[in-house]
Amino acid sequence: MGMFNTVGKSVSATGRKATTLEKLDRMNKALNHQEPDRVPISDFFWGGFTKRWREELGLAPDANPYYHYDLDWIATVPNMDPWIRPFETLAESVEEVTVKTGFGAIMHKHLSFPMPEMTGWETDTFEKLQSARFDLPDDPRRFFSAGDNQIAGVGDGFERNSPAWIETVKSLHPDFPVYGSIIEVSECLTRLVGQENALMWMGEYPEEMGEVANRIGAFYLEMAKAEIAAGGGLLDGFVIWGDVAYKKSMLFSPVYWREYFKPWVARIAEAAHAAGLPVIYHGCGNVHAIFEDYIDAGIDAYNPLEVKAGMDCVDLRKKFGHRIGFCGNSDMQVWESGDLEAIKREVLRKLNAAKGGGMIFQSDHSVSSSVSGKTYDYIVKLVREYGRYPLQLGESDETLS
Repeated sequence: MGMFNTVGKSVSATGRKATTLEKLDRMNKALNHQEPDRVPISDFFWGGFTKRWREELGLAPDANPYYHYDLDWIATVPNMDPWIRPFETLAESVEEVTVKTGFGAIMHKHLSFPMPEMTGWETDTFEKLQSARFDLPDDPRRFFSAGDNQIAGVGDGFERNSPAWIETVKSLHPDFPVYGSIIEVSECLTRLVGQENALMWMGEYPEEMGEVANRIGAFYLEMAKAEIAAGGGLLDGFVIWGDVAYKKSMLFSPVYWREYFKPWVARIAEAAHAAGLPVIYHGCGNVHAIFEDYIDAGIDAYNPLEVKAGMDCVDLRKKFGHRIGFCGNSDMQVWESGDLEAIKREVLRKLNAAKGGGMIFQSDHSVSSSVSGKTYDYIVKLVREYGRYPLQLGESDETLS
């Protein structure tokens, strides 16, 4: 893992609040496995949750959980579409919309449902994938121009003409530690050709798919470097997005992942570390089979550590010590229950993994529409109370060694 200045690169930048510098110090100490004043806390929020939260707490229509709770970090995404182009609208009504994106993915979004559906792909044969050539990874439009892009525009919500990434970074910089981000090979393939095609072609054409993986990996490595440069010193960390597992295990062979996917994760992490940025890797599912590899690749903290997929940060701390940090792992299904006693037990037990630093408190995925606004309010207050160092966890205290 890298060591990061507990003051941070952006301290000398003008216009940054004292509380923001305190949050940056808190984050960097935690990721350096030191105990700051308290355990950092943040999350990713569904739009449906935010709407419910505002209504239940009687907040303004534009209230934002990051600002309301003065959370400790926030992630941003540039335009990572292989082809930089406006969405092509294929169908649209008051309730739903279908577009083709810069990944060549056909995305159907029912506006009242939390997530979109990918129904087809422009790159629908292995031959097309082999011959595909993307727009430049360092194209300035990715960072400096507003426009449509799949990751920012078609997800929990639906947005056209997303703001320029650098403007988002600048707007958040005074108030939060701001992390840039990039997808890795597997995440690209899921969007570019669909998960079923990707897995099938790995099995049918393993070496040729390996060549494709290396080309995509090199592409996003260069984009990550360009993004860090475009940030102009305003970034405080970096996220790598990449799902390679499901509830029980990995989606494909760990041996294949180590040969063609891991090297690019490691090189992106290396590029971020060279710029003084800590790295959080986001990957859903059960990754026990390759968890040691993320440590070897230089990842500073792993997110989200899904409980329903068998991930447990307290057990992982006992196994791996302070070789890696944890970001997440508080059980969303317990949060959704609304049972405050069960939630308290869950929160306090997971805080054991924060002993000696090395933990950012978050959910084990993202805060869903099924979580009450009052429940999340209670959770933040719990973490702020019991997450102060030295930790006093009472009956929830566990010995880690």
